Amino acid sequence: MSTGISWFVIIGTLGSILGFFLLLFMNRKISRPGQTTGHSYDGIEEYDNPLPAWWYWAFILSMVFGLGYLAYYPGLGNFAGLSGWTQVKDLEEDRAAAAEKYGPIFAQYREVPIDELAKNPDVVKIGRRLFTTNCSVCHGATGQGSFGFPNLTDSEWMWGGSNEAIEETITNGRNGVMTPFGSILGEKGVSEAASYVMSLSGREVDPEEAAKGKVHFQTYCFVCHGMDAKGQAMFGAPNLTNEIWLYGNSRLRIEYTIKNGRNNQMPSFKDKLSADKIHILAAYVKSLGANK
Repeated sequence: MSTGISWFVIIGTLGSILGFFLLLFMNRKISRPGQTTGHSYDGIEEYDNPLPAWWYWAFILSMVFGLGYLAYYPGLGNFAGLSGWTQVKDLEEDRAAAAEKYGPIFAQYREVPIDELAKNPDVVKIGRRLFTTNCSVCHGATGQGSFGFPNLTDSEWMWGGSNEAIEETITNGRNGVMTPFGSILGEKGVSEAASYVMSLSGREVDPEEAAKGKVHFQTYCFVCHGMDAKGQAMFGAPNLTNEIWLYGNSRLRIEYTIKNGRNNQMPSFKDKLSADKIHILAAYVKSLGANK
């Protein structure tokens, strides 16, 4: 945080503790012996006496503890604390301890082929837990994806469905970018290109408009999607001839994609998961679409 905010936190925190101490200190003695506060609660009056000694010292000890805690742990702005403790360091220590304890469980499957692991019920259970923790937030608990996030249970693999491709995707992530063509094609050209794309999967469109859209496709789109429009894994370009659509198959969605492009990124997990865990996770992902 900035220096100004840091000092604001420091002064506010220590000032509050000091204010509570002064309030407690100034009320430690009897100022009016035998007198009441002047208030009556259902006929009951309260004497104007200080706190009991045990209560007073309990407050003092809590303040001392608070000051000691703020000195040892980070809590005063940018002051790191005498212990040097950080959340990141604590997390790394926990991960290291977990890796030492559970590492052998994952390591025993290191040399086993993914296709074989995908048929092993025990490995699938381990992979499901890894998937739920790391992947379900985007791909869903069952791996069926959602808008903008691929379905892992079908036969469509934008970056390739080989064992090596799946491990590469999990390890290093993917960055799928489609160039926007709105400024190049204009509104009419976008509509024509959308008609052609829709016709590729057998949908009814204006034949004349689709023919014009084919020219646009063969001029700008074939480099990534291929002349047959069945996509190319090396570019992460999807197959446009089936009814599997990452961003929806309505004309409005298709035109939006052509006009504005798409930019989708899957994060890399190489710094979060060990190679053994990624191997098992890849086997689980492979098992999701095994029946396809």
